[in-house]
Amino acid sequence: MRSASGNGFDSSDSFAVSGAAEGTTRLHDIPPSITPSHGDDSHLLSRIASPADVKALAPNELAELCREIRATLLAYGHQHGGHIGSNLGMVEATVALHRVFDSPRDRIVFDVSHQSYVHKMLTGRAAAYLDPDRFSEVTGFTNPDESKHDQFVLGHTGTSISLACGLAKTRDMEGPNSGIGNVIAVIGDGSLSSGVAFEGLNNAAEQGGNLIIVFNDNEMSIAGDFGGMYGPLARLRASGGTAQPNLFNAFGLDYRYVEAGNDVSALVAAFEEVRDIDHPVVVHIHTLKGTGYDGEETHADRQTASASPVSLDSPTGVHPTDNVNHSEPWHSDHCNLSDHEPHEGQCEASHWQNPDAAIGKPDDPRKHYGKMAMAALEPRFAAEPGLVVISPATPGSNGITHEFRERAGAHYVDTGITESHAVAYAAGIARAGGTPVVATTASFFQRAYDQFFQEMSLNRSRVTVLDFLGGLSGSDNTHSGAYDVTMFSNIPGATMLVPTSARDYLADLAWATAPAGSADAPAGPVVIRVPGEAILTAERDATLLPVTGGQIADRPQSTSLPVSVSSASGGISAATVRGTVSVTAQRAGVRHMLDWRVNQTGSHVAIIGLGNAYPLAEQTAAALSADYGITATVIDPRQCTSLDSDVLESLRDGHQQVITLEDGQLEGGWGEKVTAYYANHHVSDGSRNPHVLNFGAAKEFTDRVPLGELNERYGLTVEQVTEAITRCF
Repeated sequence: MRSASGNGFDSSDSFAVSGAAEGTTRLHDIPPSITPSHGDDSHLLSRIASPADVKALAPNELAELCREIRATLLAYGHQHGGHIGSNLGMVEATVALHRVFDSPRDRIVFDVSHQSYVHKMLTGRAAAYLDPDRFSEVTGFTNPDESKHDQFVLGHTGTSISLACGLAKTRDMEGPNSGIGNVIAVIGDGSLSSGVAFEGLNNAAEQGGNLIIVFNDNEMSIAGDFGGMYGPLARLRASGGTAQPNLFNAFGLDYRYVEAGNDVSALVAAFEEVRDIDHPVVVHIHTLKGTGYDGEETHADRQTASASPVSLDSPTGVHPTDNVNHSEPWHSDHCNLSDHEPHEGQCEASHWQNPDAAIGKPDDPRKHYGKMAMAALEPRFAAEPGLVVISPATPGSNGITHEFRERAGAHYVDTGITESHAVAYAAGIARAGGTPVVATTASFFQRAYDQFFQEMSLNRSRVTVLDFLGGLSGSDNTHSGAYDVTMFSNIPGATMLVPTSARDYLADLAWATAPAGSADAPAGPVVIRVPGEAILTAERDATLLPVTGGQIADRPQSTSLPVSVSSASGGISAATVRGTVSVTAQRAGVRHMLDWRVNQTGSHVAIIGLGNAYPLAEQTAAALSADYGITATVIDPRQCTSLDSDVLESLRDGHQQVITLEDGQLEGGWGEKVTAYYANHHVSDGSRNPHVLNFGAAKEFTDRVPLGELNERYGLTVEQVTEAITRCF
């Protein structure tokens, strides 16, 4: 499941489709005779305005339509990027669905819905894939605001069967007046591994009635298929659908198998057979992920994307490939990451394709800091048999490379798209004395909320969580990480660290994963918010940290250092202030790890920048100094679990204002706790009660809004923060 910048969003990981990428297009790679041209009626796709137009085609035109769609997807992937591989495999199935069923009366629910691009093309949105000027008109996932043919906003995985059960239940209760005909859930591309999918299968069998579950079996997930169910599925494929055990039959469901999952005629026949069926049925279709990419082996050191033209001698553009059934451990080929060189078959790189314009660019923060964490953990494997990295799918998106996984062996586990299981599994490892590190995207961790409370925190499990893509970003509305601080920082017993440099990030990781019994080791779970774009950009350009230049004092090593107030400046001494934490925090073993860091002594104004907002704190302080002669105190809190009361108390002397900056949801977030502290600890001397201003995001969903625009919207710019500060004087 996992950015608007093409960061590998998937089920889990991945992900949103943003505006058109700049750079040279690759339309010349596709033969002109089959390249769809927007507004050119000689091409079938340009004439498709609704599913009715698909039904009106002659039977012998369906294959040509599939070939045009495949050509469009290949060109779109080069220009724009996205989940191209899964959609290439679903071309024939989607055309057949709209040929046979009558959307929107027949309700089609696409699981994860990153495999819905073809569906969008056939429901009036083809121009958004044909015309580069219109690429940003649609999201990478289904959305009812775009079309009546989209049932739900879906960017995570495993829920289609449950949603379909709900639609069918209302239809059956209301009868003909419901306006609902057939209900079809389209699941697959790894999403069947989600526990909620099995809960849906269980409910479907009990509920009965018309419900058609199309299982797109492309033998891949994000990085590969993991789990015991994939052996029986392979035997079903090998036997033409007759082998036992059949997990769908085991649930009490009817079952049909279609080997030719990229043959539109075979699929039309299969769907016609189950249309208007009076009981739940699974139609298991065997497709090839990335159908239309070349089938050659990819080399990780190549710097250009690889996608050959759709062959003119093929009715659908499907190439023969040997890129299946690899015997190496990860059930996929040797592609290094999820966005380098996509090709057909068992190819991890076909999950997410970056546009050509992104080829050769430096790693994004997820990959940069993910690789850094894995490089720090790997040398410990030999001496620490219980140290295990767990990824609920989407490893490549987060810098957990194929090479690392190969070397890690049993020290790495991909649980599939199973966030709830992954966290509970990690708690079990911790209970047995192991050291689990669970890594995935912030928005995917929302799916494990109960496990964070119960199995992890209530049980004081020594689990380390690497929280990727936390904070504001230009991602779609299903993958925003703006809510991670409000979630993690309010879980009792959990510690959330928010490092602002690579050095702190690695130190936090070392502390969180310290073997049990080590001095100062945490007594419970630790969440580390992986630094984002603002931090990485500042590390690459120290001028963006005008106060410290990125050169910060060493982290405090004990809690005995005193709080010192400089009488000359009316502020705090950065050299001596370390701030002791509460007795409760000390008992939890967190001690100096929760101390705030004062990076500049000042007066009048104290600016506290959390995580990705910290560079803004330094930049605002520099502006106040240059434009108003104010030397502000600048503080990096380094964590959002608790308040450093010693530092906050010290700010009473010589500071009229305390400013909090955070790149996440303001309501229920971190900054409001600072406001509440001063409100709840009001002192009689009014001059010693600083006025607090909180800056952060509104409580809202945002969809592919550029990060710069979000920062403007929420007042998270130097100009807006400076204006608010000076207005109060």
